[in-house]
Amino acid sequence: MPLEPKLVDFPRIRGALKFYMICSVITGVMLLLLTVEMILKYAFHLELFAFGAGGLLSFAEMRETADGLESTGDGANLSTGILIAHGWFYVVYLFSCFRVWSLMRWTFPKFLLLASGGIVPFLSFFLEARTAREVNTYLASREASIEPVEATA
Repeated sequence: MPLEPKLVDFPRIRGALKFYMICSVITGVMLLLLTVEMILKYAFHLELFAFGAGGLLSFAEMRETADGLESTGDGANLSTGILIAHGWFYVVYLFSCFRVWSLMRWTFPKFLLLASGGIVPFLSFFLEARTAREVNTYLASREASIEPVEATA
């Protein structure tokens, strides 16, 4: 018989689910930005810079050298910033996946599916909606099945 979440954990599950839903959307947006950045970098040899000679935002060409692609831009490299921000926020997203997964007592492949939402573009948006619906439905049905305790006098 598979393990079920404990009734006392239901408030923690709801909190973990809210945190997961927020992290899922942020991670999905960051992953889409990262995908666009990778396409610009490796297909068009461009990087995005801020506050450089090109103004508030500008694209700088990347040149092919013996060591690989080398940036020609100046200012704050937003392309690198997107890479770093997504990487660190993916760690936060994994933590949120772990919290929901462990409190719901799901199998390990379910955790791997949730974790893949941060590395497959658009998947986090679909998983967020599906997971929220699944958890809320489970909690509601489980709470409805509990008989109210009547006071005996």
